[in-house]
Amino acid sequence: MTKVRGVLLDVDGTLVDSNDAHANAWIEAMAEAGIEVPFSKVRRLIGMGGDKLLPASCGFEEDSSEGKKIGDRRKEIFRTRYLPTLQSFPQTKELLQRMTRAGLKLVVASSAKKDELTALLRVCGADELIDAKTSSDDAAHSKPDPDIVLAALERLGVPAAETLMLGDTPYDIGAAHKAGVRIVALRCGGWGDANLANAVAVYENPADLLANFDASPFAVGLES
Repeated sequence: MTKVRGVLLDVDGTLVDSNDAHANAWIEAMAEAGIEVPFSKVRRLIGMGGDKLLPASCGFEEDSSEGKKIGDRRKEIFRTRYLPTLQSFPQTKELLQRMTRAGLKLVVASSAKKDELTALLRVCGADELIDAKTSSDDAAHSKPDPDIVLAALERLGVPAAETLMLGDTPYDIGAAHKAGVRIVALRCGGWGDANLANAVAVYENPADLLANFDASPFAVGLES
């Protein structure tokens, strides 16, 4: 077994219960632009960045005039209406503390914008525990492309073979695999086991992983 020395952390839907809030902010911003998109469609795209979500949901490129307007409005809606209400999943900070006690180095690998990410990390207490962070500002393409994971891996300074990612979407899994990093998935982001099948292990939420930490790949290690 290969000892795990580093962890890459997704945030939205993994540490913070924010996936529905992100979906609603996108829907409201698009509605203000006269574009009606159902919640069910947008919700399944959360985990991607705006570079992929906008074209997939309403056909606009992120850097187009209309795409920029929608993206800017989404950011404002999320910041003012939703961010102040968000909470971390139960025992998230305790899980991160357990990881640090185990000697694991923690780096965030998130598709969130840099300023939003800073606030989200405060919500779950991760800002006090992580060694570094990467956001969509550090990558040309968002998940499931591997750019963010590769950038986080570089900051982690641990070989991919000795690194585990923690995420909640098939986009996290796709990005991790393309970067050569194995991943543990959580169901609390709203995805079922069929969509998380390529993870090395699946847990309900941070509390479930914490309760089973000593038997998890983070503690036991990874097959070489």
